[in-house]
Amino acid sequence: MPASRSFVADLRVVLQGRDFRKLFAVRLASQASDGAFQVGLASLVFFSPERAATTQAAALAAVVTVLPYTLVGPFAGVLLDVWQRRQVLLVANLVRALMVAGVAALVVLGGVGLPVYAAALACMSVNRFFLAGLGASLPAVVPRHELVMANAVSPTCGTVAALLGAGAGFGVRRLLGPGDETDALVVLLAGLGYAASALLARRMARELLGPHEAAPLSRGSLLAGAADIWRDLIAGARHVRERPPAAHALAAIGAHRIAYGITTIGTVLLCRNYFSDPADVDAGLSKLALVFAATAAGVATAALVTPVAAGRFGASGWIAIVIGSAVGFQVVFLVRPVEALLYPAAYALNLVAQSSKICVDAIVQDTVDDAYRGRVFSFYDVVFNVAFVAAAGVAVLVVPADGFSRPVFAALAVIYAATSAGYGLARRGDLRRARQQHPDEPEVGRHSRRDHALPVGP
Repeated sequence: MPASRSFVADLRVVLQGRDFRKLFAVRLASQASDGAFQVGLASLVFFSPERAATTQAAALAAVVTVLPYTLVGPFAGVLLDVWQRRQVLLVANLVRALMVAGVAALVVLGGVGLPVYAAALACMSVNRFFLAGLGASLPAVVPRHELVMANAVSPTCGTVAALLGAGAGFGVRRLLGPGDETDALVVLLAGLGYAASALLARRMARELLGPHEAAPLSRGSLLAGAADIWRDLIAGARHVRERPPAAHALAAIGAHRIAYGITTIGTVLLCRNYFSDPADVDAGLSKLALVFAATAAGVATAALVTPVAAGRFGASGWIAIVIGSAVGFQVVFLVRPVEALLYPAAYALNLVAQSSKICVDAIVQDTVDDAYRGRVFSFYDVVFNVAFVAAAGVAVLVVPADGFSRPVFAALAVIYAATSAGYGLARRGDLRRARQQHPDEPEVGRHSRRDHALPVGP
């Protein structure tokens, strides 16, 4: 069955469950609001006639977006195992609705400053609890044999919803014209979407999503849980170090994430200041909207092609291939920066990013012991997001205000090439050790098991 038909078939299967449909509706409404909220913030920071877009502003916006996933993410599980998850989804969206209303008020009353960044950071932190709650709730609304399908289709559909929400926010801005008041209205509309998502969460029974045997929460248990999290992160890191395939995959995606983060910040600045007149904010925002569309298309394509490609080349082989292919787009921009290449480059680089992420997930799942899997993925989450935050710090130092620098594009090409080549060498070493440890295993079986072809079923 073609990958696209398989995706649609999987979606139809899981949508037959009434409880899944209710949770799915909560996700779509909330992630559509995320898209509108991020468009409002991007417009305030980068595409406002009242202020210039700088590398420092772009890096700060990137940190605000990603840092909560680094700081809050590891601790979310502790509370999600104590609080009723349906209430987490409901309250998180109500809190976010109030927060974005506060952001809108701050913008109207005082413009963009540190209070707006702080409020956005708080809102993103609450969003981390919401997304973690969605993941923890999924096993309660689908049968075990449908869990793989649900995990595959839900985030992809959420990404599509975010894109549609971003498109709606962009449409409102084009209709009403640029300005802080318009951006505040877009943010406020996102708040209404969060409130709608909270109302949708009320359709589920309070106890539906668990936890069904929650431990009592006290200050002492919370502090002990926080201490346990740090110990678990260290234990996860040690376990990864003892599993070379997992360690090499995490190193590869960390290096890729740094290059990807610098590219992301540079792309925003290219749209705003290089391929557009800096005074024409609408032109810059229109280009960024097209980049977002290309990004979403790349992510969706990765979800379709990666299982097929990884089944042929192995997950580790596909990582080396796709990261190596990113070199070409950096070299093309190095030679001749033209706007027509911006959108296929965004599509391709996000296909690379999502394909790598899917494959690394599979490798980590396949190579770590089940008893350590949760701790390893917490460590993985920190590596993934810290690398992006580090990229923001590097971008402040090396990326110019218009986003274009031949030395930077050359350095990014070198990072992609070195990551692909280094990971390819590490992969061959992993396969060689596998042959030594299992000399009697047939070559076909050894490749399919040791080279981590993506799982095709639960």
